[in-house]
Amino acid sequence: MHVPDGFINAPVSAVAGVVAAGAVAVSLRGARRELDEKTAPLAGLVAAFVFAVQMLNFPVAAGTSGHLLGGALAAMLVGPWTGVLCIAVVLLMQGVLFADGGLTALGVNIDVMGVVTVVTAYALFRGLVLVLPRTRRSVTLASFVAALVSVPASAAAFTLVYAVGGTTDVPLGKVLTAMVGVHVLIGIGEAVITMLTVGAVLAVRPDLVYGARGLTAPLKLRVGGELVDAAPATPAAPASAGSPRKLWIGGVVTALVLAGFVSFYASASPDGLEKVAADQGIDAKAEEYEHATADSPLADYGVRGIAAERLSGGLAGVIGVGATLAAGTGVFLVVRRRRTAAAESA
Repeated sequence: MHVPDGFINAPVSAVAGVVAAGAVAVSLRGARRELDEKTAPLAGLVAAFVFAVQMLNFPVAAGTSGHLLGGALAAMLVGPWTGVLCIAVVLLMQGVLFADGGLTALGVNIDVMGVVTVVTAYALFRGLVLVLPRTRRSVTLASFVAALVSVPASAAAFTLVYAVGGTTDVPLGKVLTAMVGVHVLIGIGEAVITMLTVGAVLAVRPDLVYGARGLTAPLKLRVGGELVDAAPATPAAPASAGSPRKLWIGGVVTALVLAGFVSFYASASPDGLEKVAADQGIDAKAEEYEHATADSPLADYGVRGIAAERLSGGLAGVIGVGATLAAGTGVFLVVRRRRTAAAESA
């Protein structure tokens, strides 16, 4: 889904950049309410994990592959405002370090892959958990459905941007049908990854899943023939209230293994947007644009100077995870400190 330079004209790309900058600015303020001393490091981990899993293209159909977008997953785990920031950090690292996604199209990518997926997924998720039983199974089911819908919604959003600022003359109906059709299939993979990840974190640290907060129904007691809320239990030093260090370490190790080793076995087929662009002629003018960081030593997810393909790709993935983890954690810790400073001033 990474939109390269040349698909969208300069004026629309500029407007999309302004919209993306506004979304990031608003999200920075909103994230102050979501982040605390436990979730700030976790948010950096989520960004690094999304980066790693995006390297794992999986086959879908007819020579096409797909990969996680991650907006739904980030929103469920760390909240919608922080989720937008996670995807923005990932896209920035990919564009600057790996020449993946055009720099002039960075605003388009943040809007389409970040804002649209997060807003769509989290709104649908919250609606589902309000009507489903308040159980962990309901949370994982809601995350599956929300992630599934977020991907074709993102594809439709790209089609809308293309309708306004596309650099080629391709019938809009064909683009919409092709984009949404293939991304519904990709959405199934997104939904499975999101559900499994949310379910795994719920199983070990449910207190760290933002989307599951406040979903536990209060215990009811029958008093005088009427149901009343029981006083909340206060267990001594519950395990879930401790430091999330083990989860953080496990997540970092998982991301490094996925990016450094498993990514070598990812599908080499073009992803959904690349396939549709080639079939429909959307990419006709893309060859006129050279990526601004095409000379990066990590361009195309390989380390320049290392001939062994597996070693080169694996090392690039590890570097990418480390860079994204450092950048994301730094941003979220700064946001967290500003929240603390504001509270102390108040």
